[in-house]
Amino acid sequence: MIKGHGDDAYQYPFIKTDFSSNICSGMNHQLLMAYLATHPEFISHYPEPEAWTLEWMIAEKYGLLPEEVIVTNGATDAIYLIAQAFPVHTDIPRPTFSEYEDACRMFPRTAEKFRMLWLCNPNNPTGDVYDQSIIDKMAATYNFVVIDQSYECYTNHFIMPPHQAVRLENVIQIHSFTKTYGIPGLRLGYITAHSSLTNHIRQFLRPWSVSSLAIQAGKFLICNDEQRCQPDLNEALRLREKLQEIDGIMTQETKTNFMLCQFTEAGNKAADLKDYLAQQHHLLIRDASNFRGLTERHFRVAAQRPEENNELVEAIYQYMREKNG
Repeated sequence: MIKGHGDDAYQYPFIKTDFSSNICSGMNHQLLMAYLATHPEFISHYPEPEAWTLEWMIAEKYGLLPEEVIVTNGATDAIYLIAQAFPVHTDIPRPTFSEYEDACRMFPRTAEKFRMLWLCNPNNPTGDVYDQSIIDKMAATYNFVVIDQSYECYTNHFIMPPHQAVRLENVIQIHSFTKTYGIPGLRLGYITAHSSLTNHIRQFLRPWSVSSLAIQAGKFLICNDEQRCQPDLNEALRLREKLQEIDGIMTQETKTNFMLCQFTEAGNKAADLKDYLAQQHHLLIRDASNFRGLTERHFRVAAQRPEENNELVEAIYQYMREKNG
């Protein structure tokens, strides 16, 4: 596991705006919190050994069979389960989420004749979205294709729905309540795939791996879908345009609420900018230098409210002025 994932505000006192986490801002969890608070039995009893009742609800919502769904302790738990269940040769495009590679390294391959492709769609940290024609081509090429769709509701572009993917016997999708509903502290995700794949993965589940609170929160959110994250992608586009205007900063195009930036000149380090913004302006960005394939000049930001985005842009302007004299 690498150190330096987003949302490491615990390392910096008095952060007032967190641009480092991709989770959309402004989520209101009062209804969910009130529901959990009025049911103390959720913490005084063991959870289901496997989250069967939530799996049934997810299946019903998306037109799946219950056996085509596996609820996990966050999307990252799903990643490690899949890597354990399929210790095969893997291809992982870069840059992307580091846990795919870490999980596959933890479970060295034993089935040499099979190949698995890991895709993050939309991709973290770039915000790119794979066209469905590319997904179809990869599914026809590889024995297995894992598609992490944690950010599927963070884009307006087409993302293959679960009912379509389960028809393919070699595609595994990962989904995230964390991203969809903005609840990273509860750790809740799920896998959807053809039953021949989920039946195999299910053999590696640990009992009681998903807490009662997480299961009940998932049920509540499934029934209250208005709690879903809806990032302001127009505001994200405006932020990208403002960052692109800063001399010495290049910002890649994105199809999500987060974007990858880099200094255009050597000698500038994302770590220095991150420390400056945190210490001087109490703003937190993501130093992206620990993504494989990126450099010490790369950083990632996720759009927040307009006034907060304006503050970030002005703070980076100030940093560049001070650095360049």
